[in-house]
Amino acid sequence: MLNKKGQIWVETVIYTLIGLVLIGIVLALLTPKINEIKDKSIVDQTIDAMKVFDSKISEIVEGGAGNVRNVEFGMKRGSLYVDGVNDLVMYEMEDSRVIYSEPSVASNVGRISVLTEEGSIGHRVTLTINYDFDLKVNGVDEEKKFTAAPVPYRFSVSHGGFSVGSETREIINIVELGQ
Repeated sequence: MLNKKGQIWVETVIYTLIGLVLIGIVLALLTPKINEIKDKSIVDQTIDAMKVFDSKISEIVEGGAGNVRNVEFGMKRGSLYVDGVNDLVMYEMEDSRVIYSEPSVASNVGRISVLTEEGSIGHRVTLTINYDFDLKVNGVDEEKKFTAAPVPYRFSVSHGGFSVGSETREIINIVELGQ
């Protein structure tokens, strides 16, 4: 009789361990795929946010000098660069677990250029919008980096008229608004 009670406990422990091992194996196999899907979702959401940002800039250009729009830009991962020197807006995710586009080949999603560079651990996904007008950050030609934050960034985008010089270009000024 005592022997049977001990056998039940041994079986219970063995079945529990088998169950835990199976759960561990399933998690080990599914976690990378889940993370890949999360990263693809983040890149898709960022493309949508960049399209909104670009549409606000287009509205300002169409409206002419003095036009102002406010726009929010949210990022869960990665960095946003507003580059007044090279007149572009760029988003970069350094450690992506998804190969979003064909590696090392730039492709376009509307006006947004998408480039994926493969890495040994993570991949770099870069989204870029180039502009034909003079893009300024806080009124000057500089590059400003914005990192991922739980609260969306708020920007004021304004049409500053036209530059005077060898070539006349529209001036678009981007200013980060306080929280």
